[in-house]
Amino acid sequence: MASRVAGLDMGFLPVDGGLDTRKIIENSKKGKIETIFLLGADELDMSNLKSSFIIYQGSHGDAGAHAADVILPGASYAEKTGIYVNLEGRVQIGIPAINPKGQAKEDWSIIRALSGHLGKVLPYDNIDSLRSKLFQDHPSFPGIGYIAKPANPKNFDVLPKKVNKASEDVPFVNPICDFYMTNPILRASNVMAECSSLTDSLDMTEAAE
Repeated sequence: MASRVAGLDMGFLPVDGGLDTRKIIENSKKGKIETIFLLGADELDMSNLKSSFIIYQGSHGDAGAHAADVILPGASYAEKTGIYVNLEGRVQIGIPAINPKGQAKEDWSIIRALSGHLGKVLPYDNIDSLRSKLFQDHPSFPGIGYIAKPANPKNFDVLPKKVNKASEDVPFVNPICDFYMTNPILRASNVMAECSSLTDSLDMTEAAE
């Protein structure tokens, strides 16, 4: 959810004739999409994408990697420089604590290399030039530590303005089935797997009582 704030401000929306995530999945299932590029996307039902050639770029080898035909190893959040925007719109910056493992690279450099193979070379040879362009195009991002007013408020029009009246009397349901397994990083952790197992055991004990 947090990444959605930055994505909307940057205009990560389907252009005219483009497809949103739901439409991409539907068309892939029908065999109408030849190739799908998953950038760290793991919270999807990958069984619906079997008809497409899947390229996965990410760091923790979760659902997307297991379904992929090609895997491009990206650096984890602790291994790369990054700007993050939380759910309230506060811009935050991260610096690498350790170097990427094995053949992993920062996401921007992988995409830069791919652009060359596609004959559409991006004009960014280092993180500084990329960030300068980001700040120039999206002036809400340089305000590190502040809640910035969206530079493109119209992009947020895709969000619902009010609660659907038909759902007003429907109680809230917690969408999290397993607190310890909510993302690829947690699912790759032996400690979290043990916590999840212990929770399941406690639930079964309570049910028996």
